[in-house]
Amino acid sequence: MWDFSIAKALGLLIRTAPFLIFRALVYFGIAVAMVVVTGAGAGTGYGIGLFGDEEFRSTSTMWGGIAGFGLTVGVIFFLRDYLLYMVKAGQIAVMVEYLDGKPLPYGQGQIAYARRVVTERFGQASALFALDRLVRGVIAVITGLVEGVMTILPIPGINQIMGAVRAYLRISVGLVDEVILAHAIRTRSENAWEAAHDGLVLYAQNGRAMLVNAAWLTLISWVLAVVVFLVMLAPAAGLVWLLPGEASGGTFVFALIFAWAVKAAVIEPFALACMLQVFFNVTEGQEPQPEWRGRLTQISDKFRQLGERAVGWSPRGAAEE
Repeated sequence: MWDFSIAKALGLLIRTAPFLIFRALVYFGIAVAMVVVTGAGAGTGYGIGLFGDEEFRSTSTMWGGIAGFGLTVGVIFFLRDYLLYMVKAGQIAVMVEYLDGKPLPYGQGQIAYARRVVTERFGQASALFALDRLVRGVIAVITGLVEGVMTILPIPGINQIMGAVRAYLRISVGLVDEVILAHAIRTRSENAWEAAHDGLVLYAQNGRAMLVNAAWLTLISWVLAVVVFLVMLAPAAGLVWLLPGEASGGTFVFALIFAWAVKAAVIEPFALACMLQVFFNVTEGQEPQPEWRGRLTQISDKFRQLGERAVGWSPRGAAEE
């Protein structure tokens, strides 16, 4: 059914608990900021609405909350480089070290250790973000290749089924770019662009196994997220009750925010721990196949760009990025 061990993934999370706690603090801090700023915006809108009738007050409260929520989301968007660099890549680094049987420091030393590993492999946050964007673009193309193979299979009604499958696969590949970053860390190569380039070829060679496991993990992750969302409805309703005016829609929004925080802080690292097992196992002893490299070069501009960055990379250039 799937090629990963849930028990091993949970053990990995426990062993890297300092990073899990750090990740939880970051994402729950973001969730609290969203709620506070949204509430402040709604309160400001309510205060402005006191100068008008009841309908105007309700409208201004709603738009005040929307403005506060939008402001917070905008700030997070500009911080996405930092989140990828310090939070996601850092946890990937310690997971890779643990899976390879290397000793890890305890406590806050684990976070400092991860930061050093990430800096050695990728340099500055902007370089990692640029690499991640190229990897995501290539993954989308590989997913399309797998979809194309599936559509020519002699299965009745496959074309109709593929509509739903295609949408599902686009969601499920969200973890794969982090797996490619893990490969770049694991190889110990100074040229992270070249390591990612090779990792994508290995992923394409094993595309079916990777996508099947990614699809299972996506399903598991979203089922858990829905459960968390339902649990969060009650405390979210309590927060909404404290807000001025009528804001029943806020219950749904706040529950969604806290469910997102739990998913990002806990559920996604669990899924990543599973996907790393799959990738490391299926690619063990493999070398990137030239035919797959050539195929990806022909069909993906981003893969070609990644290759060009790999060829043009130099230690001096990396230090200047």
